[in-house]
Amino acid sequence: MKKIAITLGYIVLLFFDLPYKSALTQPVSRVSSQAPTTPFELTTNDRVVFLGNSLFENDLQYGYLELVLTTRWPDRNITFRNLGWSGDTVWGDARKYISPPSGYHLLLEQLTKAQPTVVIIGYGAIESEEGEQGIAHFSEGLNKLIDKIDQLGARTILLSPQPVMPTASGQDLGSRNVILEMYTSAIAKTATDRGKPFIDIFHPLLEQSKTVALSDNGFHLNENGYYYLAATIEKELGLVSPNASVYLDASRKTVEGKLKSKVLEWNKNNDHIQFSIDENYLPLPLPQPVDIPKANTQTVTVKGLKKGIYTLSIDNSQAATASASQWAAGVEIKQGTAFDQAKQLQELIVKKNELFFHQYRPQNKTYILGFRSHEQGRHTKGLEELQILITWLEGQIAIKRMPKTSVYELTRVN
Repeated sequence: MKKIAITLGYIVLLFFDLPYKSALTQPVSRVSSQAPTTPFELTTNDRVVFLGNSLFENDLQYGYLELVLTTRWPDRNITFRNLGWSGDTVWGDARKYISPPSGYHLLLEQLTKAQPTVVIIGYGAIESEEGEQGIAHFSEGLNKLIDKIDQLGARTILLSPQPVMPTASGQDLGSRNVILEMYTSAIAKTATDRGKPFIDIFHPLLEQSKTVALSDNGFHLNENGYYYLAATIEKELGLVSPNASVYLDASRKTVEGKLKSKVLEWNKNNDHIQFSIDENYLPLPLPQPVDIPKANTQTVTVKGLKKGIYTLSIDNSQAATASASQWAAGVEIKQGTAFDQAKQLQELIVKKNELFFHQYRPQNKTYILGFRSHEQGRHTKGLEELQILITWLEGQIAIKRMPKTSVYELTRVN
């Protein structure tokens, strides 16, 4: 990441690379998610907190987890805070500084200060290194954490740990994933006992990793991995996928689909068709390069075209070119105005989360907030004033998350 200087009053902050830039398995039994009887929903003024280890911290580079929930309810004022901390456990082991409080008390302090109404918990991967004998201690800590969230009046959603995935090394990951499966089962049991939603990401990611590289080192998700993780969470929360098919019938000159659409122009030769679509949600921007199958895309199907090659443009920007037979079978649209807007939204989310990262866990914390604050405690003012920028970015996110009406134009080019 390039160094970026941001001046606010007398504050100049230099942003360096953050800490977050930092043969499959033997068969395991499937643990079912506690599927909601009704779709999960966020309402205006909800504050969603991601609490866990590197599963959440590493998404600060991509923003997919926040993005998939932000775009779902574009007309609602929902805010997010990412409290992921690499190497952390339910006991806050990784959060320990030289000065007080303890890691566990700092974990509870940070959670309380975030003022959550919904907490998505992603722990278990680090604790699983203790093996089967560590499950009881892990479950104790997980229940204490849920107790605290209940006291705060917030809802809890429990995630399983992610699997260890294959890499070019070809190492045997079976025994490691067997242990992770045990912790997945323990979390599922806790969810059932406590009446909390549980999302199994272990098995979906493990299955997807057979065809797509979701990790570069086997332990941490890459951009593909976070794309599929967000899509998995979306599905398991009972949310309808925003990508919707559009059907055009040249014989009847109609446009049909779940999205609101309207024919604007349709010539008698069927070689120039113009129609509009009211987008309900922005799509998830595709990882780059786009090399993943059946992604979060829209499918446009056009029946009854004469033989030839046709290009589809969206808001005067070329989106896809295919033959008449390919259009009749359905063509996936992986770019266009909505994807561009979603990418801009994603960039705003990443920047906002970067600022919050520096605010809640600043470099040289011991000197600014700890027992040596008598030396550099004056910089606490700068940390407080970062909130002005964070709030401004949240305002920009609120504007950018609103979908728009797009004009589609299908034209024969050969």
